Amino acid sequence: MTSTNGNILGSINDTLMAIIGSVNGVLWGQLLVYLLVGVGIYFSVRLGFIQIRQFRHSIHVLKSGRDIENGISSYQVFCTSMAARVGTGNMAGVAVALTIGGPGAIFWMWLIALFGMATAFIESTLAQVYKVKDVDGQYRGGPAYYMEQGLGKRWMGTLFSICLIIAFGFVFNAVQANTITDALHHSFGWNETTQGIVIVVFTAFFIMGGLKRVANASTKIVPIMAVGYLAIALVIVAMNITELPAVLTLIVKSAFGWHEAVAGGVAFTASQAMQSGIARGLFSNEAGMGSAANVAASATPNPNHPASQGFVQMLGVFVDTIVICTASAAMIMLSGVMNTPDAATGIGLLQQALSNQLGDWTTYFIASAILLFCFSSIIANYSYAETNIMFLNGNTKKGLLIFRLCVLGMVMFGAVASLPVVWSLADVSMGLMALVNIVALIFLSGLAIKVIKDYEEQLKAGKTPEFDRSKFKELKDIEGAWHPDTIAEAREANGNTFDK
Repeated sequence: MTSTNGNILGSINDTLMAIIGSVNGVLWGQLLVYLLVGVGIYFSVRLGFIQIRQFRHSIHVLKSGRDIENGISSYQVFCTSMAARVGTGNMAGVAVALTIGGPGAIFWMWLIALFGMATAFIESTLAQVYKVKDVDGQYRGGPAYYMEQGLGKRWMGTLFSICLIIAFGFVFNAVQANTITDALHHSFGWNETTQGIVIVVFTAFFIMGGLKRVANASTKIVPIMAVGYLAIALVIVAMNITELPAVLTLIVKSAFGWHEAVAGGVAFTASQAMQSGIARGLFSNEAGMGSAANVAASATPNPNHPASQGFVQMLGVFVDTIVICTASAAMIMLSGVMNTPDAATGIGLLQQALSNQLGDWTTYFIASAILLFCFSSIIANYSYAETNIMFLNGNTKKGLLIFRLCVLGMVMFGAVASLPVVWSLADVSMGLMALVNIVALIFLSGLAIKVIKDYEEQLKAGKTPEFDRSKFKELKDIEGAWHPDTIAEAREANGNTFDK
């Protein structure tokens, strides 16, 4: 009987995986890739490639938004969004792209990040435009809010919120916890259950303190993990500096099929490079998926204008993909491990590259990096989900404690269990979430572009940009946070520190 039940459960699991795999194949293999690339190109053209024209200004805005007296600064929000974006995908994801698509995949990761910066600008600007204050005076916003207020479609916001809560609030946090315990178990032999309890305790400390505590933690964790990881990459680049021009040339030539890239006895085509690079780039930087926009709305931006946070958030895409993913690619390609017959795959390829270059101690470095990357993702993912729980509850804290306990339960579950079918369901949820968000972005992009142009016009006139909602008839009946009293509060919090 037990054997029969096991066979039945196995058949059900296989059937579910086949169905979910087919849905994900359509969503991510066909529909979403083209949509995300398409809107990225469209927004780049409409904004006059602002990600290139105003790149230096975006750095200036980020630096000006570091410290405020009250609320959450643009810099804190930047770090929180980076905590969620930067994870094992920047390590294992790059290795997978190289394994499947060859060196040319890195070029297409760069290109999709360039276009994705414009998409991130649009969605973060809209998140700021339609943000509201919750019962504690904290700003809340994101796709669910601009779907309800901008499009008048609460059902869209509800669908988006449910999908995000499932994906980011529950399943992805279980995945992150599982990655931590698996890495530390293999590196140090630590017990998964004990690790799970420790992770839950630390997670509880941060998420019970709300968005402000999550933002404060992110500003400490993200710089440490990014600087440490990039420092190792720079060491390897310096050790192989004479090989760097050849590697860069190979990346570009392989992307267009001008050079047949062969690694580990496998040849890669230009088509494989394009598909792999675009897919991994989109998964890594999340531009257009609507996830980072949830925390973008929480900032008190400096200058006091919705577009200023768009400048900050587009930098997140740049740092995630063009800086950190490139660092991973450089370490792998310069080490030469791809050209060996026994080359590993996934995170093992990066680990092999580091070991070959710097010694076996790098196994512990990778384990530590995974710990920081994944834990920061857990608390940042929670912050995204919390905003959507608030949306469903009318910006009240009703049910928030129960939700937090459920998140902690999923973290513990992920630490000790592995359930691929659930993880695949999360990909479906994220795919639907992205699909709904893209539709909203297309319909609301006209307003976002007008808001961004208003910022640039004021900047060009030598003024410190400040938002006046009366200029935009679309906002006449919207009960958002951008009214004169709120602008005055934000100006006081920032202390008029922006220097043009």
